[in-house]
Amino acid sequence: MVSPVVKTLLSLCLATSFPGLLAAQQEWTVPAGGNTYLLSVPLSSEQSRGGLQRNGSLSWPNPDAVFALYVHVDRAASLELAIEARNTDGSSKLNVSVLDTSKEIDVSNKEFQQLSWGKLNVKESGYIQVQVKGIEKSGQSFGEIKGLVIKSSTPDVKVTSVATNEGNMFYWGRRGPSVHIRYSVPKDTDIEYAYSEIKVEKGDDPIGSYFMANGFGEGYFGIQVNSEVERRVLFSVWSPFQTDDPKSIPEDQRIELLRKGPDVRTGEFGNEGSGGQSYLVYPWEAGRTYRFLTRVTPDGKGSTIYTSWFGDKERNEWRLIASFRRPKTNTHLTGFHSFLENFTPSTGHITRKGQHGNAWVQVTNGVWHECLSARFSVDATGGGGHRLDFTGGATGGMFYLKNCGFFNEPVKPGTVFTRDSSGEKSPGIDLESLPGE
Repeated sequence: MVSPVVKTLLSLCLATSFPGLLAAQQEWTVPAGGNTYLLSVPLSSEQSRGGLQRNGSLSWPNPDAVFALYVHVDRAASLELAIEARNTDGSSKLNVSVLDTSKEIDVSNKEFQQLSWGKLNVKESGYIQVQVKGIEKSGQSFGEIKGLVIKSSTPDVKVTSVATNEGNMFYWGRRGPSVHIRYSVPKDTDIEYAYSEIKVEKGDDPIGSYFMANGFGEGYFGIQVNSEVERRVLFSVWSPFQTDDPKSIPEDQRIELLRKGPDVRTGEFGNEGSGGQSYLVYPWEAGRTYRFLTRVTPDGKGSTIYTSWFGDKERNEWRLIASFRRPKTNTHLTGFHSFLENFTPSTGHITRKGQHGNAWVQVTNGVWHECLSARFSVDATGGGGHRLDFTGGATGGMFYLKNCGFFNEPVKPGTVFTRDSSGEKSPGIDLESLPGE
């Protein structure tokens, strides 16, 4: 019989000499539903199985389609990879590529099985892309993929993905994390105006991007990429009545449009709160700097008026977007912030980045204050560890926000960024000559 002391010493020797020998094997499931993107060839809506299915699996008929699943590994590790798949109407052959290594996998089983890809040595922490393409099929589709199964005996390794659809996380996870900066402003004083600028470089503006410039306690104002041919300037104010259905808002709590600029469209919005919305279809361009001005002031009758202007800085233009009255509200501007989000799940694998600069606030006595520091934060998709591709910072006189694309540049939420001063005493706006004033 081996004494407990000898057993302990033997275990210590084995752990020291062969650190991976005693490590228990861990296993992770990476569902297709929250982690998969189409990299090429838009699939026809007429094809009954053209990609991600309602049950979260992946099934497709197009031989030119290439899909990618993403997963994050927090350190160098040895992994075993398998595809959980089946084919109920024939057999198929898939090409699966990981870290420049491609292997073929046959799918002929009628029930879901773990089909081994093999071993994978990851040399450093970061996201891994697993590409899947159909090669051959005897039936209508290349089969159905439920997800990836990853196993590892590397001690303490952590594998991260959008692991479940709880809380509709497949949708939010594919959209990617939203990132924000909250500006430092004078305390114990009333703020009437907020001003900021945005510049987006070419290639940092994929479809689905919302570069929000002037956020405040009751709404937001910024620019969007809505399609390949349409871009918008968007300004919205939430109703004081909490609902996702704008039709349910009582008449005395509806946002009232006071005025709007030429070509601006107005209406209601829902789903993420409800209220009044205005937008201008405007072909803003990457590489140019745009400026945003928002005024928030009580009307003295129990309501508050919100007005926003937009313009191309180089052209020295200002355009009125809209002015709204919010009932049952008595406030000046609070919570001045900017954010970056992706509102199109199919583009959550593409990186976007916005530069936010020259931020100012004017208090009610007419004095402007430059906002030189800002606190970084991320939404529940990032904060909950579902996605880790978010960052921000300051370079020269600009803050920046960056998200999506599965890059590896993490910044801890709560970090405070500081930018360089413009050296001016104000943003140089003639408030009395603004359109609509």
